[in-house]
Amino acid sequence: MRELLDFLHFGHVSWEVLQAMIPLVGFFIFFQIFYLKLPKKYVVNMVKGLILTMLGLALFLQGVQVGFMPVGTQMGEILGGMDHKWLLMPIGFILGLVATVAEPAVRILSHEVEKASAGSIRKDVILVTLSLGVALFVALGMARIIYGIPIHYIIVPGYLLALLLMLFCDGTFVAIAFDAGGVATGPMTVTFVLAVALGIASAIDGRDAILDGFGLIALVAMAPILSVMILGMVVTFIKNRS
Repeated sequence: MRELLDFLHFGHVSWEVLQAMIPLVGFFIFFQIFYLKLPKKYVVNMVKGLILTMLGLALFLQGVQVGFMPVGTQMGEILGGMDHKWLLMPIGFILGLVATVAEPAVRILSHEVEKASAGSIRKDVILVTLSLGVALFVALGMARIIYGIPIHYIIVPGYLLALLLMLFCDGTFVAIAFDAGGVATGPMTVTFVLAVALGIASAIDGRDAILDGFGLIALVAMAPILSVMILGMVVTFIKNRS
C-alpha cells in the first residue's frame, strides 16, 4: 500500500513538472513555427532533451520529498539536542561548504565565468570563493539560531557592506557576484541545509522553527555577493602592485 502511495505521489510530482514545462515548450513551438524554423534533426534533439529534463526534475523532486528533506530535518533535530550548541557553527560551516561544492548551478557559473573571461578568472577560484563564503554564512546562520539573533541585524549591515564594496570593486566582479548570489541558493542548499536548520530550530528550547529556522537562505544568497566582490578587490590589488 505504501509503495502504491509513493508511486501516486511521484505521478503528482511529474504532473507538476509537466505544468511548469508546458509554457516553455509552447514558447519554443511558437518561435520555431514563425521565426526560428530550425532543422528537423535539431528539433528532435530538443524534444529528447526536454523529455530527459522533465524526467530528471520529477525524479529529483521526488527524491527531495522522500529523502533529502526528511533526513535533513531528522539530522537537525538530533543536532539541536546536543549539549554543546556551539558545535553547530562548525557543523554548519562544513554543511555549507559541501552543499555549495555539490551545487550544479555553482559549477556551471564557475565554468561560464572562466570561459567568458578567456581563462583569466579560473573556475576553481570562483568555486572555492563561493563555497567558503556560503560556509561562513551558514555558520553565522547557526549562530543566529543558537543565540536568537534577529535576521535584520545581519541582513541590513550585509547589504550595506555590499553596496559599499560596489564602489571599490571592478564592475566585472560586481556582475558575477550578484549572479552568484542566485545560483548558490540552488536545490542542494534549499532542500538539505534549510531542512537541517528547521530541524535544529525546532529542537532548541525557546526557538521557533518559522521565526528562527527560516532566513538561512537569505544569508546564503548574500554570501557569494560579498565573497566574490572581496575576491575582485584582492585581484585588482594584486594587478595594481604587479
